[in-house]
Amino acid sequence: MLIYRLGRRYLLRTSIAMRASQFAQLPVPTGRVVFFGDSITEGGLWDEWFPQLRPVNRGIGGNTIDDLRGRLDTAIDAPAAIFLLIGTNDLGLGRPPGQVGDNLRELVAEIRERAPHAPLHVQSVMPRKAKFADRIREVNSAAWEIAAEADAAYVDLWPTLADANGALRPEFTRDGLHLSGAGYAAWIEVLRPHADALGVEH
Repeated sequence: MLIYRLGRRYLLRTSIAMRASQFAQLPVPTGRVVFFGDSITEGGLWDEWFPQLRPVNRGIGGNTIDDLRGRLDTAIDAPAAIFLLIGTNDLGLGRPPGQVGDNLRELVAEIRERAPHAPLHVQSVMPRKAKFADRIREVNSAAWEIAAEADAAYVDLWPTLADANGALRPEFTRDGLHLSGAGYAAWIEVLRPHADALGVEH
């Protein structure tokens, strides 16, 4: 079992590095709508959900807030808008909600330095298994405050995606963390008014 876990970690680290290395080879996406986050963002077919936005996917599976801070140079440069989703992996690694909130505040501040006028959407951490619910709610409370401080929109995904126990709705997932097609479709409906406000028709 230990060898299996070590093998999975190696494969994840390799996958993260390989995807990040592609971003390092590509031009920074100026004038584009950037979806920035971890595996949940990476899994989104954004150019098909929002084709008229000309979105760019800068999600990498396994990323934490610190990881995003480390790759801002390949993601944020005069974007048309930013949709940020991050934090669940920090909690999964056992980081306390207060620390996650502090790190998120620093990330958002750095994004604002690079894109002071771009519409910025700080999305709530999505529900996962019920045991994480209280910690996620605490981070999301901080995220709401952080968004207000940064003149950003706070996008609350919890009412749409959480069940009565604070877990990700079973019809939206197969593993209690990542989204199925139905989960992405539900997420898109929350995002659509924010996308419409960018002045682009779908």
